[in-house]
Amino acid sequence: MIYHIGDLVWAKMKGFSPWPGMISLPPEDLKKPKSNKTIHCVFFFGSENYAWIEEQNVKPYARFKEQFSKSNKFPSFKEGLAAIEKASQERKNEEKEKTEVNEEVEDEVSDKSRTIEEKSENKKETPKAKKRTSSVKSVKKESKTPNGGSTKKKARKENGRAESPDLPLSTIVGPATKKPSSSANSFLNRPNLMPVKPAGFSTLDIHKISDTLKDKKIEPSTLQFGFLGVGIMGSGIVKNLINSGHKVNVWNRSADKCKDFIDAGATQLLTPADVVSSSDVTFSCLSDPIVVKELVFGNCGVLQGISPGKKYVEMTSIDAETSQDLHEGITAKGGVYLEAQIQGNKAKAEEGSLVVLAAGDRGLFDECQSAFSAMGTSAFFLGEVGMATKLNLVLQLMMGVSMNALAEGFALADRAGLNHKDVLEVLELTQLASPLLVEKGKAIIDGNFPTAMALSHMQKDLKLALNLGDQLEQPLPVTAAANEVFKHTKRFGYADHDVSAIYLRARF
Repeated sequence: MIYHIGDLVWAKMKGFSPWPGMISLPPEDLKKPKSNKTIHCVFFFGSENYAWIEEQNVKPYARFKEQFSKSNKFPSFKEGLAAIEKASQERKNEEKEKTEVNEEVEDEVSDKSRTIEEKSENKKETPKAKKRTSSVKSVKKESKTPNGGSTKKKARKENGRAESPDLPLSTIVGPATKKPSSSANSFLNRPNLMPVKPAGFSTLDIHKISDTLKDKKIEPSTLQFGFLGVGIMGSGIVKNLINSGHKVNVWNRSADKCKDFIDAGATQLLTPADVVSSSDVTFSCLSDPIVVKELVFGNCGVLQGISPGKKYVEMTSIDAETSQDLHEGITAKGGVYLEAQIQGNKAKAEEGSLVVLAAGDRGLFDECQSAFSAMGTSAFFLGEVGMATKLNLVLQLMMGVSMNALAEGFALADRAGLNHKDVLEVLELTQLASPLLVEKGKAIIDGNFPTAMALSHMQKDLKLALNLGDQLEQPLPVTAAANEVFKHTKRFGYADHDVSAIYLRARF
């Protein structure tokens, strides 16, 4: 069968029952896969998602409605069914209106023809006859268009619909002319592929001192500290450094993010090199190894501010090779290097309850004790450069795999008709209970996925752990599978959401 844009269909994805959809033009970010078979871009109703579907898995909606409409009992399927029924009805209304408008046009043409004929005949009629003819025509027009237009056209204007009778259905309900909306309607309970900004990005209260920090009673160091990067983790760390009495210079790629810290007493500098040259010890907390290397080796970067005696602490979650490169570059200019990986999330950073894993220069580790106390509850020195980064990746691997298990468990529970709240309540009473699983389980139930740890950062760490496994010829099959699930979830548009958003991929 030949399908056209706007055709209502049933589309079947592998592993799932047929779902109501519409043949559509693909959005710009949906790449067409290489295939020898005929494929169509399908818009799925109820979720506003798109996918490329082989033609053999596409069926006409009306013809198979009776057969497929009862194949799925999930609420999300019923939402999609209601949406396509609405679209189908709108199409029928459009066709009806188009027919009526065409009839009106034909009537108007007929009227004009009659008017011409009447005018021709009126030339032979008496003035009295002309007057009667004019009156009849006037009455006829008024009954048809009392306000200068047809009744049907007026109704369309009042309903906010386009006047053109040839307006295609895709302009009214189709996704080909717009990106998916930010609604939380779901295809199999999955939010749409282009989510809104994740919850949890509230403004940091820089002046609020956590109870954890109050209990520590820290004696601040007299050293001048620098900090590069005030993102999800860095903002909480800087907040606690300032509130514990440390002197801090800050820099961030987006300079406006430093405003609150400046108001609280920090000093903002223009470049990373300025921060390093103006500070005794400089911390860095960024997103990934690539960004770190650009920051250190790039123009106006860390190395340009390093001079003998300057100290640098890398807190970004990176691999051992990158850490070794940083160590060599900094020590070659007379600087001192320490890697200090952090275990925790956004809330832990703000509370000052992170766990610090350090390796490199032991003297620098000792000098940073007051700063580490402000950041976390424990700090461990693990030896030579690379040991802390490796341990951090091992722990991140365990977390990533655990998140996959939690997500798949909740997805299976949903399929089985179990209530998520019941699952979590029982889980908390078993040996499986842990702060991580409980916290992420609640996030899955709420469905907001506020960013405590960005999903993209977790996927990056899994990739680094797999690279480490390759170097050591250590098989990591479960980690490899977990990494693929995280990559797929990122592709859905949840890179900046919390790691718990991986549930969306498991549920799908």
